[in-house]
This record gives sequence, C-alpha cells and structure tokens, in this order.
Amino acid sequence: MTRVEAHLDALTPLLSRYRLEPVAVALGDTIPGSYWGESEAGLIGNRIYFRLDTPLHSVLHEACHFICMDDARRELLERDAGGDFDEENAVCYLQILLANEFEGTSSNQMCRDMDAWGYTFRLGSAQVWFEQDADDARRWLQAHRIIDEGGRATGRRRL
Repeated sequence: MTRVEAHLDALTPLLSRYRLEPVAVALGDTIPGSYWGESEAGLIGNRIYFRLDTPLHSVLHEACHFICMDDARRELLERDAGGDFDEENAVCYLQILLANEFEGTSSNQMCRDMDAWGYTFRLGSAQVWFEQDADDARRWLQAHRIIDEGGRATGRRRL
C-alpha cells in the first residue's frame, strides 16, 4: 500500500491548492480528527493530519471530502466529513483522479490500494467502477466545477 512518506514533496502543493493545511504527526502518536483511527488521516477544519505511515489513499480521501463539501460543513468540520451518497462517490472518484499528481503512483495504484483497504463498489473493484460505472460521480464533480469537461481537476473546491 502506498504511504504518505514517499510523496511528501508533492502532497503539500496539492493540498495547498485547495486551502488545506497538512499537519504531520509523529509516528506512534494518535492522529487528531481521524474517523477510522490507527494510521488513518484526520480532518479538523482546514487541517489534514497524518503520519508518515498513513496510507496515501487515506489522505486523499479525507482531502477530497474537504474539497467536495460546502463551506457551511467545512466550518464545522471535525472528524466526520459526512455527506450523502452522491458526494461520497465524487470523493472516491476525485481521489483516484488526484493519485496521478504523485510521481510513482497512478489512478491504477490508487484503485488497488482502495481495494486492499476494503472500499466496496457495485462492480467488485475500484478500477472497474472508475472506468465503467462512475458517470454520476464525474457529472457531480463537473456540476460543482471541481473537474472540467475533460475530466481534469480544476483546483477549485465546492462552493
């Protein structure tokens, strides 16, 4: 599974685009704002917490929740990003798309990491879902101007 430690140089500029502040926590320390605990990333306000052993998929998933939620929810954000079914699909789609921002990883690797962690999709895998069943997620992201018509991230958050 791809860990954050291999991608720190690219992580800060990516998160900064969305006005997220990365906060590294010492190995072995509890991660503030983590919904799942252990090594999983946490969110409090505009800060995303992680350790070097945090899986990259976890940081991207939480970051994408922040990107996809509206300002009212961002203001109250602590641990539970919430959101509905459509937003959750958009979050998963965007995290797969953003994996391409990291040298040495890809959308395909993100899908494998998501499957290994235990994400579940109707068609059995993240890759098949992303390629064959994610039109609704793509449309949601386009409607909120998070990705453009060509499927590229715009660097914008949901308003």
